[in-house]
Amino acid sequence: MIKKKIKKIDLSATERRFGVLLEDIDSKFDLVIEGHQALDIKFSKKIDKVDGKLEDIGGKINIHTEMIGSMATDVEIIKSDVEFIKNSLKKKVDIDEFAVLEKRVALLERKLQRI
Repeated sequence: MIKKKIKKIDLSATERRFGVLLEDIDSKFDLVIEGHQALDIKFSKKIDKVDGKLEDIGGKINIHTEMIGSMATDVEIIKSDVEFIKNSLKKKVDIDEFAVLEKRVALLERKLQRI
């Protein structure tokens, strides 16, 4: 049998340092990835909270929109009522005109009594 020579890989010091450096960088990347995953979970929870609050706000806005629409209708009714009242008051005699009319009627009554 022919003896085969088993070659032992003899790594130089530089190669060993490079390997150690790669392992160190790899472990640091693992830490960065773990931190990123933790932040991702944290942000997901915050985003879910914000989404819930936005849904609540959206519901409130819809309710307020309905209320404002109802109030606008009420204001239109009030406007028409005020316009009706203004027109009704214009047809009525005010105090000054009433006093003048009373004097005129009194004069006419006196004149009629003389006749």
